[in-house]
Formats: sequence, C-alpha cells, structure tokens
Amino acid sequence: MKDTGLHGGDAEKRTVFRADCPSRPILDQIADKWSMMVMALLERPTRFNELKRNLEGITQRVLTQTLRRLERNGMIRRTVLPTSPVGVEYSLTPLGESLREPFGHLYDWTVAHSGEIQNCQRAYDTRADARPQGE
Repeated sequence: MKDTGLHGGDAEKRTVFRADCPSRPILDQIADKWSMMVMALLERPTRFNELKRNLEGITQRVLTQTLRRLERNGMIRRTVLPTSPVGVEYSLTPLGESLREPFGHLYDWTVAHSGEIQNCQRAYDTRADARPQGE
C-alpha cells in the first residue's frame, strides 16, 4: 500500500508535518479558539470592547494578544478612529475574509457532531475511570 500525503501526494514529497514547515506557526496563530472566534465576530468593523463583551471568558490581555497576532498575520485591519477619546475598530482584511468559508464548514461540522462527540467523551471517561491505576 502506497503512503500518501495530506492531499494525496507521495509521502516523500509531504512537508506538511515537518517541524520546520512554515505552515505550523501560521496554523498555531490563526487556528486557536480565540482567533477563530474573533474572526467570526468581525462581520463588520467592531470595537475592542464590543469584541470583549461577545467573547465570554476572554481576558483583556488575551484579546489584545489575539488581535495583534491576527493583524500581524494579515487577517485583520486595525483602524484608529478620529474620535475623542481615540477609538479603535477591527475588521477583516480580504485574506481574513477568505477564511470565512472554510471556517464556516468547520463550525457547521462541529455543531452537527457535537452530540456524538460528547457521547464519545462520556464513554471514554467511563472506560478510563474503570481502568486500574497506572495503566
């Protein structure tokens, strides 16, 4: 049986899972839960405090770090508003907008399968609790 890569290529040509693959840090930075949730909220330009109000459980520090990371990766744009006091709003760039469709598929899949996944988690936890210690 021939080993194939992520998208059907030969294993010898596959670099997706190598430690030095440039996709790794990018995936780490844009595919974490907070980044994906922030991007889902940015259907229109949105201010920091509105984002924070809609992301229950996120700290100001983590939201700031997430926004900076997304801006650095070209996913969002930070716009300083000429108001008093100065305001800032965030919006998706065309690159960030291009993630909407694949993210939407992932979100839909998650919602559709969440009950099944929770059942699997409960079954696993029950089996794990029944295992002898040290196993």
